[in-house]
Amino acid sequence: MALILHANAQNKNVYKSLIAAEYVGVEVKLAENFEMGVSNKTPEFLKMNPIGKIPVLETPDGPVFESNAIARYVAHGSSLFGSSPIEYGQIEQWIDFSSFELDQNIRGWFLPRLGYANYIKPYEEQCIAAVKRAFESLNTYLATHTFLVGDCVTLADIIMTCNLLLGFKLLMPKSFTSEFPHVERYFWTLVNQPKFSKIMGEVKQTEATIPLASAKKPEAKPKAEAKKEAPKPKEAAPKPAAAEEEEAPKPKPKNPLDLLPPSKMVLDDWKRLYSNTKTNFREVAIKGFWDMFDPEGYSLWFCTYKYNDENTVSFVTMNKVGGFLQRMDLARKYAFGKMLIIGNEPPFKVKGLWLFRGQEIPKFVMDECYDMELYEWTKVDLSDEAQKERVNQMIEDQEPFEGEALLDAKCFKFTLLSYL
Repeated sequence: MALILHANAQNKNVYKSLIAAEYVGVEVKLAENFEMGVSNKTPEFLKMNPIGKIPVLETPDGPVFESNAIARYVAHGSSLFGSSPIEYGQIEQWIDFSSFELDQNIRGWFLPRLGYANYIKPYEEQCIAAVKRAFESLNTYLATHTFLVGDCVTLADIIMTCNLLLGFKLLMPKSFTSEFPHVERYFWTLVNQPKFSKIMGEVKQTEATIPLASAKKPEAKPKAEAKKEAPKPKEAAPKPAAAEEEEAPKPKPKNPLDLLPPSKMVLDDWKRLYSNTKTNFREVAIKGFWDMFDPEGYSLWFCTYKYNDENTVSFVTMNKVGGFLQRMDLARKYAFGKMLIIGNEPPFKVKGLWLFRGQEIPKFVMDECYDMELYEWTKVDLSDEAQKERVNQMIEDQEPFEGEALLDAKCFKFTLLSYL
């Protein structure tokens, strides 16, 4: 039987075993209809990898997880492991080097910039310095070597190139890599090998380091200059004893949405119906939504990302949407949302549907979630049956949507943790 790889296709850790399979002639198939966040949460998947991470390779003898281990399994017994014990040792040496000196630090550099970790400038500087240190060593070695071990591609080259991929595509423009010409030559030599390019597709180097997830946050308006206190009289009258006591803390003001007239629509009831409906979605969930919907207490909005031409990398686009949903957590009591990432080929389109308490987009959301300004917002015209049908399709994740395939669909319900 063919080996089955459970993961998304566009993943540098998946590329390792797929490229190795091309070299050794082993058949590796991607699991059909794999959906990150869904397929890897099933009991069947968790039996293969109890912590739910991808990729996982399903073999006749049992599962294998961790990308380097999977690539080793696929390449076992082939020339990708060299022709002598010393070459085998050196291949393992470079696999460890690429994992701990490069991949670990490249991930530490880009994950905060995508919004998947807290951005700490000293830590980023530490990661960049570590990448440069590793590049200096690698550059010196590659000055006299075409490949890492021997005179042909080995598993060390496959894993090294895959671990460099995101650095070249997202973080390191020519101005960064030009200091290491032998590393540049090595990387472009490998990604343009036919068996590499068949799996990776065309690789382009970034023109600039991806900005921080908050880079497009509108600048805060300067605070008005505090009024100068009037000079106190030289001999102030003594304060009453009661005034000397510390002022009691003022109660926290209520959210304006909590002051709206009660609504017949209970948002949590809708969220539970959405989550629990597994079959007959149109007849149960969609019908239930319109039965519950209160047009006086809630409003529906379409949104479209303003910069869809920038969405050229699938996982970056998905992470961008994930970051938006994370920052929308402040509205979890007052909103429900669906975000669709549309298209099989870049640039990918990002469109969404949001249900908000009240007749306008809440002001505190507009003020505090800067992503809102990155989208065009249009209120749904409930008298237009075509717009209502579009609402149905977005809630349902209908595919094709507006004539195109869905790359991904994300839902904002209770908390983001269920969707990352």
